[in-house]
Amino acid sequence: MKNTVYLLIVLTTVFSSCDSKKENTNKLNVEAVSLVDYVNPLMGTDSKYSLSNGNTYPAIATPWGMNFWTPMTSKMGDGWTYKYNENKIRGIKQTHQPSPWINDYAAFSFMAVTGKLKYKEEDRQSWFSHKAETVKPHYYKVYLADYDVVAEVTPTERAAHFKFTFPKADSSYIMLDAFYRGSMVKIIPEERKIIGYCRNNSGGVPDNFHNYFVAEFDKDFEINHTWTDGWKLIENNLKSEGEHVGAIIGFKTKKGETVNVKVASSFISLEQAQLNLDREIGEDSFETTKEKAKKTWEKELHKITIEDNNIDNIRTFYSCLYRVLLFPRKFYEYDKNNKIVHYSPYNGKILPGYMFTDNGFWDTFRAVYPFFNMMYPELNSNIVEGLANTYKESGWLPEWASPGHRNCMIGSNSAPIVVDAFLKGNVKEADVKTIFEAILKNAEVEKGRPVKSVGREGLDYYNSLGYVPYNVGVNENVARTLEYAYADFTIAQMAKKLGETAIAEKYYQKSLNYKNVFDPSTNLMRGKNEDGTFQSPFNPLKWGDAFTEGNSLHYTWSVFHDVEGLINLMGGKNKFIAQLDSVFTMPPDFDDSYYGGTIHEIREMQIVNMGNYAHGNQPIQHMIYLYNHAGTPYKAQEKIRDVLTKLYSATPDGYCGDEDNGQTSAWYVFSALGFYPVTPATNQYVIGSPLFKKATLHLENGNTFEIHAKNNSKNNFYIASTTLNGATTTKNFINYNDIQKGGAFNFEMTNKPNKNWGNKEEDLPYSLSKTKDLKGRN
Repeated sequence: MKNTVYLLIVLTTVFSSCDSKKENTNKLNVEAVSLVDYVNPLMGTDSKYSLSNGNTYPAIATPWGMNFWTPMTSKMGDGWTYKYNENKIRGIKQTHQPSPWINDYAAFSFMAVTGKLKYKEEDRQSWFSHKAETVKPHYYKVYLADYDVVAEVTPTERAAHFKFTFPKADSSYIMLDAFYRGSMVKIIPEERKIIGYCRNNSGGVPDNFHNYFVAEFDKDFEINHTWTDGWKLIENNLKSEGEHVGAIIGFKTKKGETVNVKVASSFISLEQAQLNLDREIGEDSFETTKEKAKKTWEKELHKITIEDNNIDNIRTFYSCLYRVLLFPRKFYEYDKNNKIVHYSPYNGKILPGYMFTDNGFWDTFRAVYPFFNMMYPELNSNIVEGLANTYKESGWLPEWASPGHRNCMIGSNSAPIVVDAFLKGNVKEADVKTIFEAILKNAEVEKGRPVKSVGREGLDYYNSLGYVPYNVGVNENVARTLEYAYADFTIAQMAKKLGETAIAEKYYQKSLNYKNVFDPSTNLMRGKNEDGTFQSPFNPLKWGDAFTEGNSLHYTWSVFHDVEGLINLMGGKNKFIAQLDSVFTMPPDFDDSYYGGTIHEIREMQIVNMGNYAHGNQPIQHMIYLYNHAGTPYKAQEKIRDVLTKLYSATPDGYCGDEDNGQTSAWYVFSALGFYPVTPATNQYVIGSPLFKKATLHLENGNTFEIHAKNNSKNNFYIASTTLNGATTTKNFINYNDIQKGGAFNFEMTNKPNKNWGNKEEDLPYSLSKTKDLKGRN
């Protein structure tokens, strides 16, 4: 209890106003408090191809940084670059990888060795132990046992500061591996520099793609070697260019001698890389760079402060919040006149304005961007400007960018992202026309798309039939239909606010297309053939096929905007609730025949003992909250608390599936606060079960919103009653504007379900079918 009591004291003293009597206490504790210390960047790193406990790597970075850094336990090009259960490190690399499935681009690494020169990847790797490893968001340190070297790194947005501590040695080396698929290195001894570029990528780049780097050392070079293709060492050589090259510099070292390396990169030019280095690190010491990076993280993490007596939950919360604040990455730089410019990963030009990348909207539209709209409106307006720039530069909005368009996943989920931002006032006026044009193009034009994941695959069928047919060669057709229908709803919402009444009516009607793939004989979503017949045979346990990384039991709930309409299709609330219940009570059976084997998403569902509920993948993550729409929020409360406490922990195996650019973490962050954005592009969050006794949101507009949960405990996870700013409320949702205005939301928690709270019709969340937006409705 000592640690938890201390946390409560610190948070209380730091964030309460000071008086003279408290002054000494505050001085004592302000220096001690560090939310960064509750973050474990190793959460989710105990993963592999066949089973994901997060599929993360330790990202040593600043929030949304252009470059991250991470240790490599795996070979160059392996998407699983850092595996917690591996024992050797090959180097510390600059990485831009958003996911092992997307893999990396623009990567290069540093490694230090002593004694006999070892520079080949397999030869140079060193044994290490997690016991001699320090991993923080802003700082990484590891002991390279084979060489008696301590390696440390701390980041800025576009640069990093390395420190290597050497033993007494006649031969000590630092090498820069510029990786394969095109690279160049040049050693400049008189300037103590290595410059060059790397071009490695996994797709989605123009022909002129380069990542230029500049590395400055604080020790003279006594040895200068390079290697060229085939790991061919060229001694006493200052430059190599080829498929895969690297540079080696060497010197004698005394015991405990430190060598600092300041490095920065640019997607624009070597000159810009030098500018980035001078601007972001300059003459700063390693400790200064480290302290700046730590303060950057502290500032962001302190925007949500927690008071509770469960230290493990606090660690998990801040570890998840750290993940939410990593992607999308800034893909822009500041030129010599301090103007924002970017290299376009779409047309290869250097252009003005913002650009962000490394994001899969199929995942992040659900909770990450709603979180940004709540806590980071200015950031989100810049992100939307970047999306508008993507449209201008490529003719399309991105759906999966890394760094340019990638052919991954399905849907039209750029629409919910930009519309939710627009409705909440987080789109610059200059971008409104462009993004509205862009989302309409997605919904009306199928030809000319750069990759299948951009725009809408099967759009012509969808627009003519009202669904994407099962038997026309467009895979995952039901999933596409459901996601297109929701995107149509968001288009209608934007059109309505813009006063485009005819467009709004058209797309509200189109958003009802989800009904076209609902099979009343099974009460499930099911593939439908072009002639209007349902595909047969039908197995609701079959993953893939008509669905995306899930089955019918998962995707049937993907009617974010009209749950009331889905309830009516199923025959009323009782049948709807029974079907929700059945997902949890049935065994974790599955049919993996579509894939020809059990994919990791299936295995992750199977092993957590929650029936067919597959929280490790995104399509079902909102499903528990749908109990609120049916007037049984107490059922949501018990299941949400189960997921929060059983499927997440701040440990290497701390997720129950892919973390995915912050989405699985954002579910935790929202749900631990007590609510979740089931329907982005509306102004509501659906209430669940808060995890903490108190949470305070320090909003960008200067207001604070407090969430109190009286009597909250492991067993008291049901809501007895709620008040908003002192007034009793039974609504099982809360509005965006109520949060932004600041104030306090109070929960009274109990160990017994209150079946009368939030169960009346006026208490239920938004559904399109209950509005006047559908033509012909009263």
